[in-house]
Amino acid sequence: MYDLRVLTILFALAQVLCQAVFVPEQLKQLEQSDAYGGEAGAQTMFQQVAYESRSVVQDGVTYQLVTHPAFEAYQLRITEPCLCDPTVKQYSGYLDITNGKHLFFWFFESRRSPAEDPLTLWLNGGPGCSSVTGLLFELGPCQIANDGLNTTWNEFSWNRHSNMIFLDQPVNVGYSYSDDGSEVSTTPAAANDVYAFLQLFLHAFPTYAAAPFHVAAESYGGTYAPHIAAVLFAKNLQLQEQGTPFLRRVRLESVILANGITDPYVQMASLPDYVCEGPYPVYGDPHGPECRALRSAVPTCQRLISICYDFDSPLTCAPAQSYCFKNLFDPVIQSGINPYDVRKKCDREKDGALCYVSLDWIQTWMNNPATRRALGVNPALTFQSCNTDMGRAFAANGDGMRNSARLLPQLINSGVRLLVYAGNADMGCNFMGNEAWVTRLENRFHDEFEQAKPILWTPLTADRVAGEVRTAGGGGYTAGNVTFVQIYEAGHMAPHDQPDALLDLYTRWIMNVPLVMDA
Repeated sequence: MYDLRVLTILFALAQVLCQAVFVPEQLKQLEQSDAYGGEAGAQTMFQQVAYESRSVVQDGVTYQLVTHPAFEAYQLRITEPCLCDPTVKQYSGYLDITNGKHLFFWFFESRRSPAEDPLTLWLNGGPGCSSVTGLLFELGPCQIANDGLNTTWNEFSWNRHSNMIFLDQPVNVGYSYSDDGSEVSTTPAAANDVYAFLQLFLHAFPTYAAAPFHVAAESYGGTYAPHIAAVLFAKNLQLQEQGTPFLRRVRLESVILANGITDPYVQMASLPDYVCEGPYPVYGDPHGPECRALRSAVPTCQRLISICYDFDSPLTCAPAQSYCFKNLFDPVIQSGINPYDVRKKCDREKDGALCYVSLDWIQTWMNNPATRRALGVNPALTFQSCNTDMGRAFAANGDGMRNSARLLPQLINSGVRLLVYAGNADMGCNFMGNEAWVTRLENRFHDEFEQAKPILWTPLTADRVAGEVRTAGGGGYTAGNVTFVQIYEAGHMAPHDQPDALLDLYTRWIMNVPLVMDA
């Protein structure tokens, strides 16, 4: 029997040791890199002038405070936790914004070669759901377990070959907060904050600055990620034109959209086909009254979304969101199925609001005082996996009916790769709608993708077919420039359902090797 007092002392000592050894890399070395804009000879001088780091104590936690004169409205507070995966270096803390907003992040180094591996930003959706959901329930270094009392090692974590950042955005998501309780209620408002975060983070830790950078986002993140990628792309062009030597070019390599909502006009129309004639039909008769009612709602839904696309405002977009959800989503949800995995039923009193009881375990673990203390979180804050108030605020603006796919062609045409994957048991962001909008997307690979036939995909780590791949670009020698993957036997959170297959997919994608080896 372990002595609880001894364990407590050892845990506290581990935290002290973690804090004691933590110094941002920028204080230990000045590293010259082509990740900077401008002349190489000026890099070291500008690094010294532009970047500042000092220790501060706030809420009883010692942080390194990172600032930069180009981002006077922002500062980065960083601490070093010892949680989840003790085999890798971790950082957590906050991006503080002068308008009283604070975005929480948690970073894990790659288990393989941190200095050589890519850097990926992971975002969950909602809107209003914490990216810690992805960390602890899907693809992070550890998985929530035992009613939220502890976590377990995840051998299929995406940080096997990649450095990973999990960011809670917009404000009031997870452990992110605002001083006055105010909220962000539109997607574009958060993208510039993410750019500032990356600049400060990469100045503090230049080891990762030269790494290829991927934006990966799930669910409503299919709306977030294109906006963030578009801002990064525009800022990189600006750096190239202006030659600003004390800012870093973020090496945007790809956008990864996981069971996302990106082009509502196309995706909303796919819902009747999916629930009536998909691989796991919700209704027994595809021509029965339920299916006829759903199909009859599609023309009005699409007409309202078209108005939102053409005249973007809350007055035009909110009615579209209200009508489409009421007439397409709500009837199916009321049937008692789990909308995130239609193979299952959902009893929200027993299974929780999101139909997975283990998601409630995340709140239990994240609200443990020891977890808060290790992550550098104010002990007065309460962690919520999903903020329903934020979801309502975004809905009131009709944010979910806007077309984020329109931002992608410029990126694709300039060499940024696009991967869209979807589990085939997810209803809301189903694979049919995702494949349809990717097929329609106008870009230089459009014709090739339109003609591409699905090819069965077998992970290298498993003796089974895990899905189907359609791809364009790369000539069969790479993972492609525009790629869609249908994941078999997986729901909305595919890495939770098929962890080994999704790690295989992600690893091949970031290494840019063919997803189908005999293609």
